[in-house]
Parts: sequence; structure tokens; C-alpha cells
Amino acid sequence: MQNRVTRLFNIDYPIIQAGMIWASGWRLASAVSNAGALGLIGSGSMYPDVLREHIQKCKAATNRPFGVNVPLIYPDIDKHIDIILEEKPAIVFTSAGNPKTWTARLKEQGITVVHVVSSSKFAFKAQEAGCDAVVAEGFEAGGHNGREETTTMVLVPAVCAAVNIPVIAAGGIATGRQMLAAMVLGAEAVQIGSRFVASPEASSHVKFKDLIIAAQEGDTQLSLKQLTPVRMMKNKFFATVQEAEQHGATAAELKDLLGRGRAKKGMFDGDLDEGELEIGQVSALIKKIQPAAEIVKEIWNEFETLLQQPLK
Repeated sequence: MQNRVTRLFNIDYPIIQAGMIWASGWRLASAVSNAGALGLIGSGSMYPDVLREHIQKCKAATNRPFGVNVPLIYPDIDKHIDIILEEKPAIVFTSAGNPKTWTARLKEQGITVVHVVSSSKFAFKAQEAGCDAVVAEGFEAGGHNGREETTTMVLVPAVCAAVNIPVIAAGGIATGRQMLAAMVLGAEAVQIGSRFVASPEASSHVKFKDLIIAAQEGDTQLSLKQLTPVRMMKNKFFATVQEAEQHGATAAELKDLLGRGRAKKGMFDGDLDEGELEIGQVSALIKKIQPAAEIVKEIWNEFETLLQQPLK
């Protein structure tokens, strides 16, 4: 399939692997890109020198396009941008911040820029800022999320109506059937995170991967809305946060409770009780750990098969 997204990124399939903290390093990104989709390095969990190392290793592991996801709320963003401008990956996805801050500077260096949004208002602002495409991410998604709690089913057509640039659907997508639904809603590609966490190439801890494939409906919930909303797996730490919020904890108190390294403790170190376990609702549909290339192939084959079938 060729459309505006595959041409923009020079990829075979309109499938993007999300840039996730503590899960998407160079091994996952290069494996996805080598499979014909677009792999993204998640810079949010990386110090600047670590990001440079991952970009360089990804260049050595694939001759296909790959990108870097940059959450703008994290510290040292200016240092991350400097490294990106020096190393020049083909594509940058920005999120959780104002796209006007860095888009022009990145595009001046020939880098394709995409911004992740949670509303049609922010999608239009991303288009005005010069972004080449937007990711419309519904609140089903894992990790940091929109306060509006707009679902993918509602968000994608709203964003498609608001902008002229390509729209990539995200949030609650892990299968070819869901990909087809997103394309019918007007998206030209999908961004998938949770399913790629359940791959050998993901840098997340195997205990976290095993927890994902055991997940049931309702095992995740959006929390910490006073800070930056985040969807996470329900565990002991989640229960502590819920209790604090129910007793009227302030944003400062919640920030202190969160502390430093909470996500690393859970997703990278494998502390399933005290760690922050960021994952999407669609984890309830993920039943096995698979190589990244196999995931891409399975999603694409299911999409193509269903595309040819009459509606039931």
C-alpha cells in the first residue's frame, strides 16, 4: 500500500512503532524498520549521551528510515534536540508540549516532523507549526495521555476533519482488524505501542512483558491527572496513588509520591509492585511475546485479508 504516510516516511507499510520509555531502544526500532514499518527510538528515558548511542546503533542495524520520539516535557530537551540535529535521523515525533518550539529548526535540517495530539484543536496547532503529520492518540493509549479522555473512535475523525496533513491513529490498536477500523475512520496509518512492548527486542523487563500478556480488560486506568495524566497497570503503586488522590493529595504531594525513576523501576527493572507500569488498554488483547518483524507481518496480513472481505 502506498499513501501519503508511506511516501512521507519511505516505508512499505503504514505502521509506526511508538516511541515508548524503557521499551523502545535501537534494537526494537531497527527491527521494526527492517520489517518495512517505521521504528522509533523512545528518548524520554534516555540521557543525551545514551540517545546518541542508540541513534548510532540504529543506523548500523538498519538501512531503512527510523525516527526518534521526543517527549517535550522531559528535562534536557535542548540537549536531545542538539544531538538529533547532529546525528540527523530522518524523522522526529514530538509529544507532550508545544510543537512550535522545535519544528521549524528540525525541518530546516531536512528532518520530517510529526506531533502527537489528543484533540483536534492541538492537531490544527501542529499543522500551523509546520508539522508534516499528526498522531491522533486516543485515551486508550498507555503512558502519558490527554486530559479530555477522548477515545480513538471519536478523536480520529475529528482530527481528520480539522487538518489537511496526514493523520496517524493511535490508542487501543494492536491488530490488523483495529488498523482497518482506524483507516476507515480517516487515518492513513496507525501507531502501535503496547503490542511491541511484548516483543523480545523491547528493552522492557520480561516480568513486565509477562504481565502484559496476562492482562485482562480493566487492568489499566488513567491516573495522576493533576500532574500529567498517565495510563498504567493497576498494581500496589497504582493503589497508593488512588488512595492519595481520594484523600485530596495536592499535585506537589503526588509528585513527591511519584519520586524519581518510578517508571524505570517497574518497566525496566521489573518491580511489578512499586513500579509505574505504563501500558494501554489493548494489553487485554495481547496474548504472546513475538518478534517485532512477526508482529508487523501479522498485523499487515490481517489488515489486507479483511480489506478484501465483504462487510458482515
